[in-house]
Amino acid sequence: MRVKDTLNLGKTKFKMRGNLPVNEKKREDVWFENKVYEQRQKLNEGKPSFVLHDGPPYANGNIHMGHAMNKISKDIIVRYKSMSGFRSPYVPGWDTHGLPIEQQLTKEGYDRKKMSTVEFRRLCHEYALKQVDKQRTDFKRLGVAAEWDNPYLTLKPEFEAQEIRTFGKMAELGLIYRGKKPVFWSWSSESAMAEAEVEYHDVTSPSAFYAEKVVDGKGVLDEDTYFVVWTTTPWTIPASEGITIDAGFNYSVVKPANEERKFVVATERLGYVTEEFGWHDVETLSVVQGRELENITAMHPFDNHRELLVMLGDFVTLDAGTGLVHTAPGFGEDDFRVGKEYGLDIFVPVDDRGYLTADAGPDFEGVFYEDANEMALNKLKESNALLKQMDYVHSYPFDWRTKKPIIFRATPQWFASVDKIREKILNSIEDVKFLPEWGQKRLHNMIRDRGDWVISRQRVWGVPLPIFYAEDGTPIIEKETTDYVADLFEKNGSDIWFEWDAKELLPEGFTSEHSPNGLFTKETDIMDVWFDSGSSHQGVLEERSYLKYPADLYLEGSDQYRGWFNSSLITSVAVSGKAPYKQVISQGFTLDGKGHKMSKSLGNTIVPDEIIKKMGAEIIRLWVSSIDSSSDVRVSQENFVKISDSYKKIRNTVRYLLANTADFNPQNDTVSYDELQPEDRFMMVKFNELVKELRGYYDAYSFIDIYKALMNFIITDLSAFYLDFAKDVVYIEPENSLKRRSMQTVFYRILVGLTKLVTPILPHTAEEIWEYLHEPEEFVQLSEMPEVLAIADSEKLLDNWEIIKKLRSHVLKALEEARDEKMIGKSMEAKANLYLDDQTMQVVKDLGVDLRLILIVSQLEVKELSAAPEEADKFDNQIAVQITPAAGEVCERCRMTKTDIGSDSNFETLCASCAKIVTENYPEAITEGFDEK
Repeated sequence: MRVKDTLNLGKTKFKMRGNLPVNEKKREDVWFENKVYEQRQKLNEGKPSFVLHDGPPYANGNIHMGHAMNKISKDIIVRYKSMSGFRSPYVPGWDTHGLPIEQQLTKEGYDRKKMSTVEFRRLCHEYALKQVDKQRTDFKRLGVAAEWDNPYLTLKPEFEAQEIRTFGKMAELGLIYRGKKPVFWSWSSESAMAEAEVEYHDVTSPSAFYAEKVVDGKGVLDEDTYFVVWTTTPWTIPASEGITIDAGFNYSVVKPANEERKFVVATERLGYVTEEFGWHDVETLSVVQGRELENITAMHPFDNHRELLVMLGDFVTLDAGTGLVHTAPGFGEDDFRVGKEYGLDIFVPVDDRGYLTADAGPDFEGVFYEDANEMALNKLKESNALLKQMDYVHSYPFDWRTKKPIIFRATPQWFASVDKIREKILNSIEDVKFLPEWGQKRLHNMIRDRGDWVISRQRVWGVPLPIFYAEDGTPIIEKETTDYVADLFEKNGSDIWFEWDAKELLPEGFTSEHSPNGLFTKETDIMDVWFDSGSSHQGVLEERSYLKYPADLYLEGSDQYRGWFNSSLITSVAVSGKAPYKQVISQGFTLDGKGHKMSKSLGNTIVPDEIIKKMGAEIIRLWVSSIDSSSDVRVSQENFVKISDSYKKIRNTVRYLLANTADFNPQNDTVSYDELQPEDRFMMVKFNELVKELRGYYDAYSFIDIYKALMNFIITDLSAFYLDFAKDVVYIEPENSLKRRSMQTVFYRILVGLTKLVTPILPHTAEEIWEYLHEPEEFVQLSEMPEVLAIADSEKLLDNWEIIKKLRSHVLKALEEARDEKMIGKSMEAKANLYLDDQTMQVVKDLGVDLRLILIVSQLEVKELSAAPEEADKFDNQIAVQITPAAGEVCERCRMTKTDIGSDSNFETLCASCAKIVTENYPEAITEGFDEK
C-alpha cells in the first residue's frame, strides 16, 4: 500500500476535453430519438403559457452567424421558460416566397418566361423546401430545441389561407385600395419594393443647375426672367411638370454682369450660387416672397411644347441647391404629393426595366435611365439652359437583394392604408415592453412617418392577391369572395389561382352588377412577402391551438423595426385592434472583428459550421451568452478562442466537483444545512444567491449578465476560494467523516443546480454532466430550475464572510511577500500569526470557522491587534499579519508542516491526525506498512 492509497483522490470518467464536434451530434441524435422536446411539452401541460413567436428567416442558403445568434438567443429563453414553470412550445418558421428564390432559379438556367407560371412556381416550391431542410439541419446542429417536424412555412396551404383571411378583414375595413403613386421600384427585380426591402448607400450623382424661362409671370416677374432650378436626377427632366418653392422663403431676382438674362434664386442661397456660377457684379433687382410666385409658369428647358407650374411645397430646403426644386410627380413622393395638390398629370415615361419610353421624347426612347443623365445634361447645354454641373454625394436607396439602385416610379399598385389606422397602431405600441427601451420610440417614429404600404408585387412566387375584376374593370374584393378563395387555398394551395379560371375561383352563382355577362378576370400580382410573414400571428399563433395570440415575445434583429415588427403590428392592429406581441427584443448585427459588415466577396465571414467543426456548437452558444447583442456585435476567431478558454474553465471545475462526489450518495450522505461546516454553510448560501441572481437575469433576458455572474462564481468563489482549500478536506479527511460529507453535500448541490442553470446555454454539456448525477430525470432538460431557498440570517452570514474573505486576501498577500523573500516555498510551510481587532475576532468566533484551513497554512496563532509586533504587516487598522516558517516536519500524507510527525510509532512520516485516520480506516497499513516511494 502507498500513502497515496489512503487519500480520497477523486476519480471520474467525465473527460477534461469534451470532443464537442463529435459528441454533440451523438447527443442530439439521442434527444431526437427519445423525443426530449416532446417529453418536455407533455410535462408542461396545464402550466401557464409563454410563447416566443419565431420570426421566419428567409429560406435561401446555409445559416450565417447572425442566424446562429438569433436562434440560440431564442433557444436560451425557451429552454429556461420550459424549466421554470411555463408551457413554452417553440414553433420555428421560414419565409419561403419572394424574389430571391426566383432569381436563384434563373441563375440555375430556368427561364420563367419560357414556362407556365405554375411550372415555375412548382420549381420555386421545391427549391424553398430544400433550403428549409438545409437550414433546419443547421439550426438543429446548434442544439436548438423546437417543433422541427412541424414548422410553419409561408408556402403551406393553411398559412396562405390565413393570410388571405387577414387581407380580407383589412379589405372589409376599407384599408385595401388601388392607387397610382411613386413607389420604390426595382428595375433589376422588375417589381415594386417595400420600405423594408430597401437599404441606403452613399452615391455620387450628376447634379445640375439650370435655367427655366418665365412664360407667364403673373405681373410679378418679367418674361426675360429665368428660374434657377436644381436636380440630382437629370434623367427625370423629360418628365418635369413643375418647379417647387417654399412659400415663406425670400427669392431674389438678380442680374449678373455680362448676362442678358435675369435669374430667380432663394435669397439665402445667392452667395453660394454666385460663387459656384462665377457670377460678378450681381445686381439684385427685387426680392419677393415665395407665395407671390405661386402659379407662375415657365418653359420646359428643352421641350418648347410644355409649360411648367410654380408650386408651393413643404419639402424645399436651403441646405443645398437653389431653393427651387425640379418637380416630376411620377418620380418622387414629395413631387407626387405637390403635383396632385395642383392637379398635374402623373407622367411616368420609364418602363419596368428602367428604360425611358417614347413619352420621354424620341431622343430618349429606349435609353436606360442612368444613361439618360448625360443625354439630359447635353440637351440643357444645347438650349443654353445649363448653368452648372457638379457631382453630388448623397444617400440613395438600393434593392437589398440585387444590390442595385432603385428608382421612384408612379405605377398602379395595391396599397394597405396605414394612415386610416395610424393612431390605433401608435396607441398599441404603448402597451408593449421593449428591450432595449429605445425600440419603442424607434418603432413609434417609423409608424408615425411611414406612408401607406405597397402590398402588390409584379412577380409570380408568392401568395396571389385575391382580387377579381368585373367587365368594366371594377375591382371585386368582397368578404364572400376572399373567404371562398381562402377556403380553396387551404384545401388546394395557392397554385390554383394560376391554374383555374376566375369563374372557378369565385363562389358558385356569384354575380356582380359590374359584370352583366358574368365574366370576370383575376389579379396577376402577388402579395409583398412582408405581408406573408406579417400575417404569421394569424397563420401560426391563431391557427395552432397550443399557441396564443398575442405572443409573449418577438425577438429579431434591429432591422425588423422596419420589417417584421412593423408589418406584423400593422396587420395585427387592423384585424384585432392589438399588437401581436407583449414584448419585443431587438439585437444588433454581426460584424467582422474590425467592425465591418461580413461579406463573402470581402472574405471576412465566419460561418457557424466552421466553428462547430473546429470547436463545437457549445462554444457558439456560450459566446452568444457572453455578448451584449442589443447593439452590433463583432465576431472573430479570437472571440471563440477566448470563449473556449471560458468553456474549459467551466468544464474543468465541473470535473473536479464530479471527481470529488463520485463516492457521494445524496440519499444517504447528505448533511443538513444546520450541520454543515461553517465554510460549507457559507458556500451553500453563496450558491443560493447565485441561483437568485441568474434566475433574475434569465427573466430579464440579460444573457451577458448570466455569463459574467456564472464565470465570476466559478473563477472567484469556487476556484480561487472554496476549491482552493477543499482538497485538504475531501482528499485528507476520512471518507465518511462529517467534515468531508459536509463539503460533498455542497459540492453536489452546486453540481445539480449549476447543471440546471447552464442547461439553456450549454445543453450538450449539461446532459453530459447529468449522466454522472444521482437525479431522477433521465435528461436534465426534463428537470426544473433550482429554486431559491429561504435561508435564515443569510445576509448577516454573507456580511461576516466578506470580513473573513478580506482577512484571507491580506494573509495571501503576506504569504506572497514571504515567498518572494524566500522565507517559505509553499503556503503549507508557513505559520500565520494573526492580530485581529475586536470586530474581526468576534466574527471569527461567531462563525466558528477553521481559519487555518481557509488560509491554507500549517500553523496559525490568533491574538488581539494590540499585541502585533512592529514588523507585522498592518491592514486597515483592523488586522495585522506576520508570516514565519512553520516549525516541524512535513507530513507525507497531508503535506502540512507539523511538530507531531512520528508521534505514532506505526507511522513515522505521518502527523498524529493522519496516523489516526489511517489506523481507523486502513488498519492493514499497520502490519503491511507503506511501499517506499
